[in-house]
Parts: sequence; C-alpha cells; structure tokens
Amino acid sequence: MRGPHNIWRLIRTGATFERTGAMGVALDAVDAPPRLRMAARMLGWPFRWLGYKGDPNLPPVTRAITALGPAYIKFGQILSTRADVVGTELADQLRMLQDKLPPFPTEAARQIVEVELHQPVDLIFSEFSEPVAAASIAQVHRATLRGNGKDVAVKVLRPGIEAAFRRDIDAFHFGANLIERLLPATRRLRPRDVVSHFESVVSGELDLRLEAASASEFYENTKEDAGLALPLPDWHLSSRRVLTADWAEGIPLGDRRAIMEAGHDTVDLGRRVIQLFLQHALRDGFFHADMHHGNLKVAANGDLIVYDFGIMGEIDEYTRRVYAEILMGFIQRDYRRVARVHFEAGYVPRDRDEAEFARALRVVGEPIFGADASQISMAGLLSYLFEVTERFGMQTRTELILLQRTMVVVEGVARSLDPQLNMWESARPVVTDYIRDNLGPRAMAQDARRIAQTISRYAPLLPQVVDQALWNRIHRAEIEAAPPPLRAPLGWIAATCLAVGMAVGLLLN
Repeated sequence: MRGPHNIWRLIRTGATFERTGAMGVALDAVDAPPRLRMAARMLGWPFRWLGYKGDPNLPPVTRAITALGPAYIKFGQILSTRADVVGTELADQLRMLQDKLPPFPTEAARQIVEVELHQPVDLIFSEFSEPVAAASIAQVHRATLRGNGKDVAVKVLRPGIEAAFRRDIDAFHFGANLIERLLPATRRLRPRDVVSHFESVVSGELDLRLEAASASEFYENTKEDAGLALPLPDWHLSSRRVLTADWAEGIPLGDRRAIMEAGHDTVDLGRRVIQLFLQHALRDGFFHADMHHGNLKVAANGDLIVYDFGIMGEIDEYTRRVYAEILMGFIQRDYRRVARVHFEAGYVPRDRDEAEFARALRVVGEPIFGADASQISMAGLLSYLFEVTERFGMQTRTELILLQRTMVVVEGVARSLDPQLNMWESARPVVTDYIRDNLGPRAMAQDARRIAQTISRYAPLLPQVVDQALWNRIHRAEIEAAPPPLRAPLGWIAATCLAVGMAVGLLLN
C-alpha cells in the first residue's frame, strides 16, 4: 500500500542524502522552492545518523543512491537521462552510476538454478563459473553445457530482489504523490507517470522469461540486418528467475583501444550503432532500450553483438511517423515543419504561437550544422530544449521516455568510438528511407488497403449497425417530442422492439 508507512523509507532516504552531502546538491539541481527544501530537511537532518554512509570516493548524489540499493541505482540511471527533471549538472553526475553491485555467492546462484530448473546444476553444466558480471537485479555466470560442450551465459536474479523492488517502488509512488501535492508546478513533468514508467520497466526485468521473449522477438525482427549478431535464449533452460542464452564472445564496446588493435573500424562501428538503433525504433517500433557499453561487443568478424534484453522499448506506428518527421525536419533544417508536427501531434498546446516555437527550435538545431562534433555541447542543447518545452507548456511524453533515454545513451556510445561523429548525418539515410516507405504515396496506398481490409472484415455487421443507429435516432426523437409522462413508457417500448427485432433477425440469418 502506498500509505504513510512509506514515510519511514523516505526518512531513511533523506537521512542518507544528508549524511552523504547529496541533499543540497539535489535540491540546488532542481532549483527546489523553499517549501520543498524545508520538507526535505525535516525528513533528513534530524535523522542524519540513520542514513547510510556510502562510498566516500563517489560524488555525493551517486554515493547516496548506490548506498540505498538496487532500486535507487536503477531509478538513478533513468533519471540520468531526464535533465528536464533533475537539471543537466545532476544528470551528468547520475550518468556516472555503474550498473554494478557486489555479487552474491555462487552457491546461492546454484541453488536458485536447481530450484528453477528442477535438476542439479552438475547434471546440466559441466562447468559453472564464478560471477562474470553483477548488476542491480541479476548476475551472470559463464557455463558449459554437459553433452555438447556449448558455452552459455546463465543469468540469475538476486535473492529477494522482487520484494526489495516492490518496497522501494511503493515509496517512490508515495514520494511522487507528495511532490505533486506540495509543488503543483511539477505536474507538467508528471513525476507520478515517470515512477509508473519506471515500475513497468523494472517489472519486465524481474521476469527473465519476458527477457527471453524479447530476445526472440528482437531476433525475428533483425535477423536480416547486416553486421548485427544476437545471443539466443535456451527456452528449456530458462525460467522466471533463470535465463540461459548463447555466450557472446567479443571485445567490449567500451574498450576502444582493443577494438582498434583488432583491426576494426571504429568510425564505421559508431555510425552503425546509431543507424541500427534508428532502424529498430522506426522500422519495427521495438528496440533495445539499454544500449550502453556493457551490453555491446564486437565479434571477431566485425559484427556488433547486442545482448541483455531486459529493457525494451516499443512505440506505435503513429508515434514513429511523428518522430521520423521531427528528425527529418531537423536534418533538413526545416524548423517550421518540426513545429507544425509538434502542434499536429498535440505535443504543444494549440494556443501557443507556431512561428515562435519554430524560432526556438532553430536555436536547438542550428549549432549542430557546420560545426565540428567536438564543438557541440549536447548538454547545452538539451538544457535549452528543456527550457523551450517549459516555455511552451509541453508535457512529458511518457511513451517517448525510453526512446529519448536510449537516443542519448546510443549517441554517447557512438561518440566514444568516433569523437567526430555527427549524429544527424548518420541518421539521415535511415530516416530518409523510413519516410520514403511510410510517409509517401506507397504508405498512403498501404494505409488505404488496411482501412479497406478492416471495413471488409466488419462488413457483415454493417447492416445491423446501421439499422440500430437509425432506430435509436428515430425513436430518440419521438421520445424527446413526447410529453414527459409518456417518455419512460416509450423508452421501454423502443427497447423491447429493438430486442425482438434483433432476435428475429438472428433467427432468420
């Protein structure tokens, strides 16, 4: 329940932020008003001694979040891409969060595997390693299948992680409600929706069967994509808390020197990361939403290996078209087009000035063109863009949170491979192809065909729908024209006649 008992968890959170020195940094970053500062201090300062100490080698906010546990780490990672919520300076600090925690004992992992797969580990695997990676929700072991000698990755959820996340997410909901009540101005940023979005993301990660399903669907969508490789799940050796998949052998994408020494083209890799992400988002509407360095490798043949499908993004076809038009408008420097799309999609209230909005967008786009990539401050551009959204009354689009977050992460990965990479030039061919296929005459013909198919599917019902609509309209008019004492009887008579007529019609058919 999201009740007052969560106050204790918020007090412990506030105490930890006070003890680590993160409270002031966080309040300054969001330019908190006096009422919120006072409430935060009341929750933190008197109970400072109850707070976790954390790692003193980390920056204050990162230190506090890592001390508070897995749910806070995961939430901090998501907030690191929401500079509109926490400010650009704090967002930069939160990006330092590493999705790593000390591993839990291998013996505990083996016990979970045995319970989940209903047989001893030694009967399934000839080798089962110590943890090779430990994250906030699960850890990974390298293992060898008994019989065929195939190397696999075995992902195991942390013991008790489900209950821990439920407890913390409950407190997040309580805190978001409290913030919206204390600060009505924050409703534009929809903190409750942000927490709900976070809850849905984490809920998917806590059931590894869903991750296996995502990997399988992603493979079906992308199996024809050149230069991309995916480790597939082993459904017979997977369950809610255990996932077994192909072992992904390659050089981590964060090791640029090793990639260059192996003879791979880092410029091409950087461009490919951007283009593959956009292809999946625009073409399929289903994309990997956690494409940081830790989930990407380079195979010996140069293929980009993508793994860990715990967080996936999905956007509908209409939103994909809107997003593509906005991207193309920026690429072509047609800011009136970008502004018009925002208004048509309802992203900006109709009472705002479209021409003024277009000029504000020009300030975002123009510095990108004709400038060396190293001269472009994405933090500065994002900061200004968030000012624009506030000035024009734009609300947070929760359906685009993962897309926006992943776009920022993907660009950072691509830039680490090619510091001179221009995101817009890399995106141009993908967006152009999508618009040609989905916004041109061919797309109009496909839409018309789908509409015709939908109508034809319901054609047998149309006569009945028309008859019912005409009957309702005629008899509603008669009832409204009748004197008040007669309206109720006429209504009953009309309903009875309609029921009898439908019954007779069904019998005749």
